Amino acid sequence: MQLIIKQIFNNNTAIVDLGDNQQAIVKGKGIGFNKSKNSELDSSKIEKIFYLDSADSQKNLYFLLKDIPTDIVTTTYEIVDYAKKKFGYQILDYIYITLSDHIYGAYKRYVDGTYKPSQIPDMSDKYIDEYLIASKGLNIINSNLNIKLPESEIKNIALHFINAEGQNGKQLKEDDGKIDFHKLINDILIRNNIFRTKSNSSYYDRFMIHMQYLSQRLNNMAQDTEFDEKIEKEVERNYPGSTDIAKQISRAIKIEMGISLSSKELLYFIIHIQRITQEDGLNQNPVFIL
Repeated sequence: MQLIIKQIFNNNTAIVDLGDNQQAIVKGKGIGFNKSKNSELDSSKIEKIFYLDSADSQKNLYFLLKDIPTDIVTTTYEIVDYAKKKFGYQILDYIYITLSDHIYGAYKRYVDGTYKPSQIPDMSDKYIDEYLIASKGLNIINSNLNIKLPESEIKNIALHFINAEGQNGKQLKEDDGKIDFHKLINDILIRNNIFRTKSNSSYYDRFMIHMQYLSQRLNNMAQDTEFDEKIEKEVERNYPGSTDIAKQISRAIKIEMGISLSSKELLYFIIHIQRITQEDGLNQNPVFIL
């Protein structure tokens, strides 16, 4: 197959055009050396290839590359590719953004000496596949980025897969399109004196990206496995203010749609809100780093 270079990231990484509007990330030593856009790629140099198999995954890639180093982004794609191929894992495309953001943050904290092991409770007995994926993901991260994150990091990575499980392009319920989740949630944040600011803009924007896929996740909500009561109580005890705001959002969604948020979705809301408010000094309690 003739592979045409769409974009070169560095000497070892590029995006290629596969035809029929299909693209892929390719990695290999010297694969982009002395090459330019629209030139033909030597396929014999390809060591790894990650298919961008949806329009969203292609858009997310370019969104990520504005703020996150190429090695971090390609590491994320490698982990997600492993989950899909090894486990046939159905996952929403927004994981490319949330997981890249997390890996980049963990990498920076590791390099500057501020990294702390995860305090998230272990849920491996309920999410076996996700923890196996995360275990392999941790190996990929440490190998690709030449760092040594501890095994507790597996819990963080697994939680990203737990939360993003679902099928892209799933048919939404008829009423879903009438609900503006962005406005609904933004109104609640404003009522609680939470605004997008310079200091929290990154976390705020990530939260709103999370919201873009809420309708799809709500359609899968009935099939969700609930966290056990111990985990829920621990989170609520540690982050009472953020828990209250998350429950306000949950009640508003139930009024609009008649659907209750699962405990895992509520947990993600709490953590997102905690991160946003903590950046502005509104909360002093430490937060799980996702």
